[in-house]
Amino acid sequence: MLACGLDFGTSNSAIGVANGAVTTLARVEGDSDLIPSAVFFDQETGGVLFGAHAIATYIGQAEGRLLRALKTILGSPLIDEKTAIGSRRVALTEVVSLFIQHLKSRAEYFADNEIMAVVHGRPVHFVDGDPAADRKAEGVLESIARTAGFREVSFVYEPIAAALHYEETATREELVLVADIGGGTSDFSLIRIGPERLGRPDRSSDILANTGGRIGGTDFDTLLSLASVMPLLGLGTHLIAKNLPMPRGPYQELATWALINFLYNQKTEREIATLVRQAREPERVRRLLRVIRARLGHRLAFAVEDAKIALSDSDETILPLDFIEPTLSAPASRTTFANAVAEKRAGLHKLASACIADAGVQPDAVNTIFFTGGSCRIPAVRAAISAAAPAAQAAQKSDMLSVGLGLTREAARRYA
Repeated sequence: MLACGLDFGTSNSAIGVANGAVTTLARVEGDSDLIPSAVFFDQETGGVLFGAHAIATYIGQAEGRLLRALKTILGSPLIDEKTAIGSRRVALTEVVSLFIQHLKSRAEYFADNEIMAVVHGRPVHFVDGDPAADRKAEGVLESIARTAGFREVSFVYEPIAAALHYEETATREELVLVADIGGGTSDFSLIRIGPERLGRPDRSSDILANTGGRIGGTDFDTLLSLASVMPLLGLGTHLIAKNLPMPRGPYQELATWALINFLYNQKTEREIATLVRQAREPERVRRLLRVIRARLGHRLAFAVEDAKIALSDSDETILPLDFIEPTLSAPASRTTFANAVAEKRAGLHKLASACIADAGVQPDAVNTIFFTGGSCRIPAVRAAISAAAPAAQAAQKSDMLSVGLGLTREAARRYA
């Protein structure tokens, strides 16, 4: 039976095909084996677009609805919500289902065969501190996979999948802390790996601990946006009456990937238009109104995401915002970003330390920290995690694809 490993990510996704012992990532978008987790409902054609094509069409100002960070709904109250698509309302889980079906069809086209089994990656916790909600989220994802046509569905924690990929090139036995810093969650596993362990059918005794929490790249985007961009749109300014602070709600929603579309309605436009008239600095709040009316929220979020990525390599960057107003831009620095995400960095350190403590080992016993996931490239993030095991060596390998590769390897083991 042909099987696959499916890494459905908050920001990007991958799917690999396991044909017997042979495993290969599928080309899901052109020549790429990675696809942005985005869906665009094109109002002009009535079609549904996926990935980079969806984003490019939206950025090109086509009429329609873009949805990104789809995975985050599985661990939030949005799991039961619907969104307006033209004149109809569509369950957000249905949007996820469309995306999973698209991934399956691309993998089947790549393999030239039907795929009936899937090893699905999942975070250690979809929901923090709520086992019932966590079970519900996995159940919804399993139901979506079966609706897509998979007969056999099983799950593996994403950091364990990443460890399986890392182990393929390990030359010695290591105690590895896997730090999988994704778009919506951060997950940690402490696992023993090595050439002699590689072929064992049961690896349960090698997995010493797992922890995770809802801290991820989209949180960093939100905090960078609130610190560097939203003040240009009026955040932090005041109303004339009683010198009250500008309400934070619209800015928080505009800075949050999963909530942007909820601002696009006449009621919100009227409320912000009222704030413009009441503001001490109306020219700034007028920019906020312009973003809402012109449906520029996702374009703004992409600019912030690009700046976040740039700050992994540079101390400073500039966010071009001329699509809001000619010559408008926002400076951002690595220091400003690190300060904005200080609480999240502390949370990551706490999660990494808890994983080591739960395993019952001392921090200096950890040989390696294997970083994976797009947000593991952020210097402040790496430093916070490294502090949990200061003697460990840092390792990195295919950080955007290691989970998908590990899941596909596990699919070959389970279903070949």
